[in-house]
Amino acid sequence: MKETTITDSEKSAWEAYKNKQADAFKKYLATDYCGSYAQGTKTVDTEVADMKKTDLRDYSFADMKVVFPSADVAVTTYKAAVQSTSDGQDTSGTYNVASVWIKKGGKWLVIFHSDVKSQ
Repeated sequence: MKETTITDSEKSAWEAYKNKQADAFKKYLATDYCGSYAQGTKTVDTEVADMKKTDLRDYSFADMKVVFPSADVAVTTYKAAVQSTSDGQDTSGTYNVASVWIKKGGKWLVIFHSDVKSQ
């Protein structure tokens, strides 16, 4: 049951990002969220700012796994096939993705997210 909650939330966060729904997207992020990417680290505010200049046309997930190192922590890993541009640059490809979710006040939130383009 908990695993489904995490995978569904991960997919919903991507969908909110794709649809540029900033408020919906931010509901999945912890206030002290950190993203780590090739271009640097991001906060909640910089993720939302980058969403505005990103066109995520399509995506799909494969090999999604969820582990619970403790009752209030979930780690997801998966591959994401993405069709997208960011700031006019083609960012399409397959990415290895990881997210760390924490349970705060009874709600699961992303505290850390990272992706690396597959070689």
